[in-house]
Amino acid sequence: MQMSLPSHASVVVIGGGIMGCSTLYHLAKMGVSDAILIERNTLTSGTTWHSAAQVRALRHSQNLTRMIQYSVDLYAQLERETGQNVGWIQKGSLSIATNPYRLTHIKRQEALAHAYGVRARSISPAEAQERWPLMNAEDVIGAVWSPDDGRVSPSDVCAALVKAAKGLGARIFEQTGVTGILTERGKVVGVETTQGTVMCDAIALCAGLWSREVGAMAGAEVPALACEHFYLLTKPVDGISGNMPTLSDHDNHLYIRDDSGGLLVGCFEPMGKPIKPGILDENFEFGLLGEDWDHFEPMMMNALHRLPALETAEVKMLLNGPESFTPDGMFMLGETAETRGLFLGCGMNSVGLASGGGAGMNLAHAIVHGHTAYDLGEADAKRFAPVYNSLDHLMARAPEILGTHYEIAYPGRQLKTARNLRALPLAGEYQAAGAHFGQVYGWERPLYFGKTAEPRMTFGQPDWFQNVAEEVRAAHEGAAIFDASPFGKIEVRGTEAEAFLQHTCAMNMAKAPGSAIYTAVLNERGTYESDITAHRIAEDHYRLFVGTNAIKRDLAWFRRHADGFDVTISDVTEEFAVLGLMGPDAVRIAEELGAGGLLDLGYFKHGVAEIAGCRVRGVRMSYVGEAGWELTMRVGDVRQVYAALVGAGAVPAGMFAQTAMRVEKGFAAMGHELDSDVSPIEVGVDAMVAKTKDFIGAAALTERRAQAKRRLMTVILQDAAAVPLGHEPILLGNQIIGHTTTACFGYRIGRPVALAYVHWPDGGAPHGAEVEVDIAGVRYGARVQFAPAFDPEGQRMRG
Repeated sequence: MQMSLPSHASVVVIGGGIMGCSTLYHLAKMGVSDAILIERNTLTSGTTWHSAAQVRALRHSQNLTRMIQYSVDLYAQLERETGQNVGWIQKGSLSIATNPYRLTHIKRQEALAHAYGVRARSISPAEAQERWPLMNAEDVIGAVWSPDDGRVSPSDVCAALVKAAKGLGARIFEQTGVTGILTERGKVVGVETTQGTVMCDAIALCAGLWSREVGAMAGAEVPALACEHFYLLTKPVDGISGNMPTLSDHDNHLYIRDDSGGLLVGCFEPMGKPIKPGILDENFEFGLLGEDWDHFEPMMMNALHRLPALETAEVKMLLNGPESFTPDGMFMLGETAETRGLFLGCGMNSVGLASGGGAGMNLAHAIVHGHTAYDLGEADAKRFAPVYNSLDHLMARAPEILGTHYEIAYPGRQLKTARNLRALPLAGEYQAAGAHFGQVYGWERPLYFGKTAEPRMTFGQPDWFQNVAEEVRAAHEGAAIFDASPFGKIEVRGTEAEAFLQHTCAMNMAKAPGSAIYTAVLNERGTYESDITAHRIAEDHYRLFVGTNAIKRDLAWFRRHADGFDVTISDVTEEFAVLGLMGPDAVRIAEELGAGGLLDLGYFKHGVAEIAGCRVRGVRMSYVGEAGWELTMRVGDVRQVYAALVGAGAVPAGMFAQTAMRVEKGFAAMGHELDSDVSPIEVGVDAMVAKTKDFIGAAALTERRAQAKRRLMTVILQDAAAVPLGHEPILLGNQIIGHTTTACFGYRIGRPVALAYVHWPDGGAPHGAEVEVDIAGVRYGARVQFAPAFDPEGQRMRG
């Protein structure tokens, strides 16, 4: 007999797949004993039940890897905790390479695994053949073996999670569909269902394939779309006895493992098949889509090449089960920007079982404690621009995302679908200058100039190397223009604007009008939520500049901390354009164009001038280590100002040049060096934190100062031909002591350079210490230092 819904629950979990079951379990573990889970049909009846359920620990970041390692530990623990067998089979995984670039890719993964504490080692094609005797290894040139990977039984894992959650007081309501979500003043207060209404304090939206539609009930954007996902199942095949490792043949878009004595052959083909909303309706329970042999045929031919035994194997079925994908291939985790109390745990991109244990724990942690257990900024629910939620965009982008699962992770690779969503005001001028564009938060931003052909993808010196070198030279010896127009711009106005920013920002914001202030924005733990630059325009008016892809997140952060302050907060991002004029020739250009008044500005001061008859606000600051100004103007004026700057001799420069120069200068960036796991102390900028005022995170910083030490360092490689890309292990002898974050070629020093977090064995790294950097299994000599790789003497505009 179905239980009656309670009138109130602290948290309502929507969806009974792996994410919902894991979140409910962890909520109960964290003391939320009245949490409930509602499922429209039956537990695991959406995507979870047909998952191939591979659990591969290594991911592209340390915390994502840590999250999956938690899943592995949890699944083993559940058996002891509940007596429920979760079907954990730990036979490892084998990644093969059939071309040199794939071999570099998997060797980079091997090095990354070592940095993150995951066991992995390179093996020969002969040893790979021994581990998978059915494999045709004639074209295999190398492989990496990961012994700790495995797989689980999806339904058994969920059954164990539910059993444990019920034992802690949580309740599950199946056959209970959501018909509406109640909100008041932008916060969830209840859920309407087919079995009645339950009021609540928070919702964990784990509805898988249907999350976009359910999120819309609460006014939230959830950009995820279902695509068809195929795997072939055969009847028993000679040569398979017991369980075998998972075989990853990503050059052929395949994953392969045993299944009940037969073969399971799955694929992430280069371009998937999207599913329009509405096709998977409320009756889609334990459902599959029709077999599509025409679509699967190219993958089948690849599989026949890799597994000759398939030629005589009897096919059981071609399973076509829908999976949900996001615009960037990463799941969504955390509270939405639009609706407080609505937390997302969805868009799992076919890694739900591997991620589910750790992702569910982090989602529960976010609901209970206000933040994930460790930084998962790359999965932040607030990271997508509104344009990404359009159906047209998702129908074009999701199929490509499915295909990128097995692409080689070349540096500079760009997605091809759903482009030109947002054009910069100077898009036409940049096209005429030969810009090669990359998409950031929907904006098409110039990466580099002067080469219109598509670049060759490589792990070696890139095709754009010389283009970027010329742009850096222009900024270092002449004048370059860097377009920062996509940066988010937030206006804070009101009689208590200063008091509000003193409360929310770590730097002293009580500077006089005409000041620019770089500041950390910290949380209660004293770690980074953001870093921003603020212009104080008047006593009651500040303009905040935030990262391009941080506007939605940062706007929500400031608005949610504005209660009790007489301020108004507004997004003016698209009203203003920003051009950085950088380099020693900037002085001449400013004087020539009648903006000589900018020369009298001190560092981090701003003032108004005219260029080409247009009003600009120039701030004396630099993100690239060359003297200059950032010029802010109305969007309607930017073409006229740009034409004047170019006419006076400045040249446009792209994001690759900007990144190379900021790394040489030792400047940290959000999402690379700065995140919610580190404070200004570890980054080395504690001196830029106010010590005489109270602000969010101040108390935590005081405590951290007693034990935290600076760990962010500059790494300069000795071999000019080395090509670090970021996330490479740093070794002292045979001990891994850290890893790089952002890496590039330092054109002004003539050497590859990186920023890195380093844990020196005795606690303090000596300046200029010799280390090695592991790039795809090859060690390169390097030195580490706290000082920037490039630091020009003085930044005065005269003399």
